[in-house]
Amino acid sequence: MAEATVRLSFFGDEVADDLDAQLRVARDLKIGYLELRGVWGKNVLHLTDEEVQTIGQRCAAAGIAISAIGSPVGKSPLAQPPEIEQANLRRIFEIADRLGVRRVRVFSFYPPNTSSNAHYDQYVPDAAARLAWLTDMASSAGKLLLLENEKEIVGDTVARCHQLLTRVGSAHLQFAWDPANFVQVGEAQAVTDGWPLLGSYVAHVHVKDARLADGKVTPAGEGDGQVSLLLAQLNQSGFDGFLALEPHLAIAGHSSGFSGPEGMRRAAAALRGLMADVGMVESAPDWAQTPG
Repeated sequence: MAEATVRLSFFGDEVADDLDAQLRVARDLKIGYLELRGVWGKNVLHLTDEEVQTIGQRCAAAGIAISAIGSPVGKSPLAQPPEIEQANLRRIFEIADRLGVRRVRVFSFYPPNTSSNAHYDQYVPDAAARLAWLTDMASSAGKLLLLENEKEIVGDTVARCHQLLTRVGSAHLQFAWDPANFVQVGEAQAVTDGWPLLGSYVAHVHVKDARLADGKVTPAGEGDGQVSLLLAQLNQSGFDGFLALEPHLAIAGHSSGFSGPEGMRRAAAALRGLMADVGMVESAPDWAQTPG
């Protein structure tokens, strides 16, 4: 069994809009990475070059790195011209380059009708073709795309995520597993059923849980996302990647969420408790291992 290398991160805009406040929470929780989705009231896609430079400088001063860019690319209609998202991804890559980041989260597009997912299979070929174009861009740019499962988009279930990943078939498109999102589309045993299909693609995990009964988001281990089993499988497989906290404990919005500093503290404690239970060792930042 290969030894897992597990680093913790969290979505900074889950705790505060202000970057300095995000960094303070990171230091307080001894977490060495931020997942960059939003800051100063802006989505990462809309940051200026000057703002990106400021982020890089302040993160470096705090000893905090960026684990991945939480881009909105692919949270767009299939009916939209593909050139729009290609242009957005080029801009995301520019931002990633300025921050020294290789990993970029993407989604698999909205079908025309999201009232039910019963008909989503017919959109898999179109979504896969668009992801293949984006993946080709990532290959040329030396980036890794992380496909997140999400409700109301084509890649919502274990089966459809697997179809998309296998159709694209590139090392530059891997999987970002979100336990809560699987629960919220009715996957009752996402890890039991899904690990044999998706385990070899998992390069990133967004840590939040949810209850099947009502879809309510919970800290890891308090819902039906089989988070403990997922961690055990990752540990046994020698996972080398990030567990990025995205708790959504106060607000679970369509494009983002909010937990506040105390919510993030609760979420981090819950995750670390599950990690200890399965024998998963956290790779902590150097400054967090120094007394005082």
